[in-house]
Amino acid sequence: MSIRLEQVDKSFGKTEVLSRLDLEVQKGELFSVVGPSGSGKTTLLRVIAGLERQDSGHVILGGRVVDDLSPSQRNVGMVFQDYALYPNKTVLENIVSPLIVKGVKKSIAKEEAEEMAEKLHITETLDRRPGQISGGQQQRVALARSLVKKPDVFLLDEPLSNLDAQLRFSARRFLRRLQKEFRITTVYVTHDQSEALSLSDRLAVIDRGVVHQIGKPGEIYRAPADEFVAAFIGSPPLNLVEVEFKDGIGNPLKVALKGVTNGVFRLGIRPESVSVGEGDNRAVISDIEYGGRETIVYLKVGKTEVRALVQDSHHLAPGEEVEFAVSPENVLVFGTGEPNAGAK
Repeated sequence: MSIRLEQVDKSFGKTEVLSRLDLEVQKGELFSVVGPSGSGKTTLLRVIAGLERQDSGHVILGGRVVDDLSPSQRNVGMVFQDYALYPNKTVLENIVSPLIVKGVKKSIAKEEAEEMAEKLHITETLDRRPGQISGGQQQRVALARSLVKKPDVFLLDEPLSNLDAQLRFSARRFLRRLQKEFRITTVYVTHDQSEALSLSDRLAVIDRGVVHQIGKPGEIYRAPADEFVAAFIGSPPLNLVEVEFKDGIGNPLKVALKGVTNGVFRLGIRPESVSVGEGDNRAVISDIEYGGRETIVYLKVGKTEVRALVQDSHHLAPGEEVEFAVSPENVLVFGTGEPNAGAK
């Protein structure tokens, strides 16, 4: 089932949370909505589910306007950030509960719940209560409870935020496989852009209720629509450096860009586009963050600091003076009067 939002506005009191928002999710795709805290992500999900009524605009599911339909009438499954499991019920009772509400016969509901538990590999937990199982198992119970009622649309609100880093990594792959197996149109909300990039068929980057860009992960990473998207997407974060060009050469960073001759611009430079060890620039290493295979090296050029992502850092040390270069073909240029007129 496809999802479409048309010119959706939503405010709480005097605070505008969603502003003239247009969004379309294709049938069967995994679509992420990513943005900082307070950007309106959860409200957007709740509007789709019918838990919040928009002030204006329309919610359209499968070509049908559902503005006046209740959450149960929309046949939407939703997993909340805290999972919202019934603490005094067993795992089986939690999974069965939405089927009982729909009036499914208890014996059939139990059979379908057990089948879903088997698919999500939580059969051994069915007799336990949520407090007696791990966070990862609780997450799968919440997923099972939503999926067992066969929703047309699946909404996930920061479902991995309560898991530790190692479990989040494996849970991302599990969610991706699960979504493809069930082929349910899914909207996944997160503030973690690495989750959005790794999981999504497409994603929307929003801030303060406004959509800045919609596209495939690679498109948004390589060609951000504006400075906000460029700075938000990517880990480590993009370097945003003010550079003055005279006769085509930048200062304090020496870099030559096609079509840029004179003037002051803000350059967006991915850390992986900074090469340490040779080049026309000189800097002092102000700090090093070791990360295993890749290390972030902080380079101080006058008052400007640039992050570089390097793989071989064992020979580098804070306080050392080094040469470095910036790969011009990957530089984004802001402040030219166009959304993104970087050198290509």
